[in-house]
Amino acid sequence: MGLRSLFGRRQKATARTVAAPFAVSEPAAEEPLTPEELSELQEAWAEFAEAAKDSGAKSVHACTRNGKPWQEDAASVRSMAALLRRVRDEDTTPGTEPDR
Repeated sequence: MGLRSLFGRRQKATARTVAAPFAVSEPAAEEPLTPEELSELQEAWAEFAEAAKDSGAKSVHACTRNGKPWQEDAASVRSMAALLRRVRDEDTTPGTEPDR
């Protein structure tokens, strides 16, 4: 058997189906935010806006692993604000030069 036949072999179709090797999850219905959660989210966005202004960032792109938009999670928004502050601090630390 040559390499061509080894890599070109195909499995024969069978009547039974094989389960996918990963689970496909349906997006869950989103619950509305409580007034406390909404207030916390607004505070987080205020922190983010301040950090973005101070850092000079013109745009931000992020994604999550759980499927929920990061913009709707106060902890994620605060994490993004902390990231912007850390990048700003690293860029302005004496003796360091940012990679550009």
